Amino acid sequence: MELDRRSALLLLTIPLLFLVAFFAVPFFVVALESLRTSDGAWSLAQYAKLVSSWFYLDVLWFTFRIALWVTLASFLIGYPLAYYMTRVVKRRWIKRLLYIVVITPLFTSNIVRSFGWMILLGRRGLVNDSLMALGLTEYPLQLLSNELSIVIGMTYIMTPFMVLTISAVLQNIDITLETAARDLGANPLVTFFKVTFPLSLPGVIAGTLIVFTLTVSAYVTPSILSGGKKTVMSMLIFQQYAAIFDFQFGAALSVALLFTTLVLISLYRVFGKPRSRKSVKEAAA
Repeated sequence: MELDRRSALLLLTIPLLFLVAFFAVPFFVVALESLRTSDGAWSLAQYAKLVSSWFYLDVLWFTFRIALWVTLASFLIGYPLAYYMTRVVKRRWIKRLLYIVVITPLFTSNIVRSFGWMILLGRRGLVNDSLMALGLTEYPLQLLSNELSIVIGMTYIMTPFMVLTISAVLQNIDITLETAARDLGANPLVTFFKVTFPLSLPGVIAGTLIVFTLTVSAYVTPSILSGGKKTVMSMLIFQQYAAIFDFQFGAALSVALLFTTLVLISLYRVFGKPRSRKSVKEAAA
């Protein structure tokens, strides 16, 4: 037992050292930098500047609003697809083909995919041409350089993460629980909402957390698809560091974004705890 404990601690040493060296220490440096002024004095002036301006607060709210829309859209697309891949498709080679289709976009750069959506959503792009050909609109719609274009592009990029996370949980759910619910008189819809969906909540929570955090910190896709007309926090932080050279305020924006994200994630995990297997069995009965 003592040897196993030492082996576990030894295995954890390298990951812990990696986190300390490349996350904890840089974050500590950034946090300290955010508490200083341009002349080196210690102050909360950077945070006062942040909370006293509606512009920065609006950018922060816009960033989280985009992340929420992308998370919701990824869930609405990803859950049915994950369910179809794990529960409906029976042939193994078709499942493998679907998984390949889902993960293939991950091997392409975000820059390439973002420019692809610029072509699709342009005034003479495939989407507008299709809408006009179907008679749904007489003029090309403004689908680029707005919030909608960012949500569409980010949803396309983030949906594979949602699908893979949820499908990993769905394929491990004991199918006899669903069979028991059906034997007790539950129809397929009731069985899904009373048994399958509650048991898949760990995958839903993990998937939504992954999508939300990745979207909050995204830079390339929002900067390309917004056309410079919309600003998210990652773009604002980059401007402070690379264009304005206000490192102290850039650090304050970084800390504020990370702190707000951690608070939202903590609240989500507290109020979004999945039901236990025992409670699901009782509900099915």
